[in-house]
Amino acid sequence: MSVDPTSAGSDANGTAAASVDPSVYVQDGSILVGISRQGREISPEMIELRLANRHGLITGATGTGKTVTLQVLAEGFSAAGVPVFAADIKGDLAGIATMGTPKPVLVERAKEMGLNAYGHCAFPTVFWDIFGDNGHPVRATVQEMGPLLISRLLELTEPQEGVLNIAFRWAADEREAGDTNMQIVDLQDLRAVIDEMGKKAATLRSKYGNIAPQTVGVIQRRLLVLEEQGATKFFGEPALDINDFIRTTPDGRGVINLLAAEKLMNTPRLYASYLLWMLNELFEKLPEVGDLEKPKLVFLFDEAHLLFTDAPKAVLDQIERVTRLIRSKGVGIYYVTQSPGDVPDRISAQLGNRIQHALRAFTPKEQKAIRAAAETFRANPEIDTERAILELRVGEALVSFLHNKGEPSIVQRTLIRPPMSRVGPLKPAERKAIVEADTDNRTKYTIPLDRETALETLKARNTPGGKIVQGIKKFGNLFGLK
Repeated sequence: MSVDPTSAGSDANGTAAASVDPSVYVQDGSILVGISRQGREISPEMIELRLANRHGLITGATGTGKTVTLQVLAEGFSAAGVPVFAADIKGDLAGIATMGTPKPVLVERAKEMGLNAYGHCAFPTVFWDIFGDNGHPVRATVQEMGPLLISRLLELTEPQEGVLNIAFRWAADEREAGDTNMQIVDLQDLRAVIDEMGKKAATLRSKYGNIAPQTVGVIQRRLLVLEEQGATKFFGEPALDINDFIRTTPDGRGVINLLAAEKLMNTPRLYASYLLWMLNELFEKLPEVGDLEKPKLVFLFDEAHLLFTDAPKAVLDQIERVTRLIRSKGVGIYYVTQSPGDVPDRISAQLGNRIQHALRAFTPKEQKAIRAAAETFRANPEIDTERAILELRVGEALVSFLHNKGEPSIVQRTLIRPPMSRVGPLKPAERKAIVEADTDNRTKYTIPLDRETALETLKARNTPGGKIVQGIKKFGNLFGLK
């Protein structure tokens, strides 16, 4: 699933990169994230694996080192045997699939931290892409995503969402009545169901409520816009099996799943809806396991503010519920965004492990945000936390991790460990080689599945023969039908 982890690399001057076993950064159930100094003493800052499912928050302004911190966390969890999912917003995380090189700035940071074992290696990586261009296709059915997320994706009002709910309920009732092919798999199926429901509005009103023709028209237009944005590639079959994200290699390392999100970020609501759907899938399908020695999966959610921007109360309630309860399924969620204020308080309260990179303050509002960020940490009498947030250099952060019985450590000013894998994107040929070498996922997901679903079912009903069959069904008792 990845390039050879022992393959050699070199820097611009041809200096060979020394390979290293990544397990050196995983000791006694903890992952080394960075080094702080307490007086003259060097102190390792570590995430305890048994508390990693208590979630986390990684924040900081653009250009302060958040992406490299994500890479270090993904490396650490993989080395500890924990599978990882992360969205690759700019393509920079893709370098984790190949061996790093001794860049002077990273070598200098390792020397400053006193890391004698600094070296390089690649990590087992699987690439995914909703559009199927830079990774294996990722699909979900409209039915699986459900009316709540589809409504948000279409930016529907509450009355319009009500009509969409009727469409899902009507299709479900049809399936329960015996028409098992009334499955809403893709956007064409949904358009067909909405259209048919509009035609039958008068007969459906007594059971489901009013279905206004204007609302049907609005939903159809919004679906057309969504299709123009390329969402048709996401909705369909074979749908993603969430267990394919929870894999380890024969040598025990966790597989890192990277979603190519550069193009996806052009439609931020689709990005946010997809990742929330994934969280829901994990929550619904994974069994309860309680607190494990290490998580079954760690989910790194970059640009997390998109999840909360303009989100209706029902969506926020759902996010809070999943965040609060999914840790008992062995899943840790790490939200990544610019400011702690991007995450609502009721969700932020669930995020125990924290990494704060530098923030900038040019306005009174930004100064207030920095004050609020400082107050989220357990105070350290040796550090002026508010001032430190402004002074942190690239690759440096304030950290507080859970330890002992789950209490947060006092905040420490920390240098983040340099990555072992490449910092920066892969070449297209490198990515293509990794995708093609992953035969299991390529065989399973590359070719779309086309079967009879709601679209074909409704077309058949509206043929002359289909109308006769429907008429017979109405008088089933007379013809000995059930």
